[in-house]
Amino acid sequence: MRVLVTGTEGYLGSLLAPLLMQRGHEVTGLDTGYYKTGWLYNGTPLTAKTLNKDLRRVTEDDVRGVDAIVHMAELSNDPTGQLSPNITHDINHRGSVRLAELARRAGVERFVYMSSCSVYGVATADYVTEASPVNPQTAYALCKTLVERDVGAMAGDDFSPTFLRNATAFGASPRQRFDLVLNSLAGLAWTTRRIAMTSDGTPWRPLVHALDIAKAIACVLDAPRDAVHGQLFNVGATRHNYRVREVAEIVAEVFPGCALSFGESGADNRSYRVSFDRIHERLPGFSCDWDAERGARQLLAVFRHIDMTPETFNAPGFTRLKQLEHLLRTRQIDADFFWTAPS
Repeated sequence: MRVLVTGTEGYLGSLLAPLLMQRGHEVTGLDTGYYKTGWLYNGTPLTAKTLNKDLRRVTEDDVRGVDAIVHMAELSNDPTGQLSPNITHDINHRGSVRLAELARRAGVERFVYMSSCSVYGVATADYVTEASPVNPQTAYALCKTLVERDVGAMAGDDFSPTFLRNATAFGASPRQRFDLVLNSLAGLAWTTRRIAMTSDGTPWRPLVHALDIAKAIACVLDAPRDAVHGQLFNVGATRHNYRVREVAEIVAEVFPGCALSFGESGADNRSYRVSFDRIHERLPGFSCDWDAERGARQLLAVFRHIDMTPETFNAPGFTRLKQLEHLLRTRQIDADFFWTAPS
């Protein structure tokens, strides 16, 4: 299958593209390149030819001739989304819907969209499912729900979208992120030998390894069209719902000599446990290979291998909000987040 992956130079895309190529797909990429400086270690056996282009400037010619698009090139995570909510809507909502419209006009049959379990926000049910009401708390999460709604309405005989609501990602990637809960705690444990939680860690979060997300995408592309047409899938495993304090305890146990402390109840009230039964029932071949402990041990091995320093851990390229603030401050991107030419 000829697949266009948007976000090939990101945390997930740098793992997904090689996996799809190894499975026999012909992969091309598209990425605006905000996070090119975030290279942690050499771990990519294959790289896809990638068009350096902003999502908002994609044309129909850019997407013509492919069988499927996997779309993940958006502003990532809640803090980044709140940096400029209007630009977040311009890229994450309007830009993503426009991409789907271009794909449908160009005859691209499949469209796999990276959504998020953050759409559930503050949940009252014991376990939320794909049929549960959404309750987005941020611009980032709201845009996910809007794309699901608007692109879902395009589904038809000639266009087949699928929506993957990923749990909170974790694990090592050459294009590493340290603004994800387990990855951040692991980085603190390595560089400071201490995890000092500012909250009591009681909120629930589902976690899923980046490689398991890549596996889910591969399974969607391999599945018969009827099995995934217009479908929503939570991506993760029900047994991998953790309280944040449990994640901290696991990381502290894995990293030698790490002290752990907790604070009071935090201001972030997002808490949800997610059922992942549907994806395991409907996508043969999908399973989660990684739990939090294995992911923490993987990160420990990477940090040891590269002798990671505090300067690397705190570098802007590994944290979405820091990097965008850096690009804005140095005027490498303008107020609309478009690249500028050096003066």
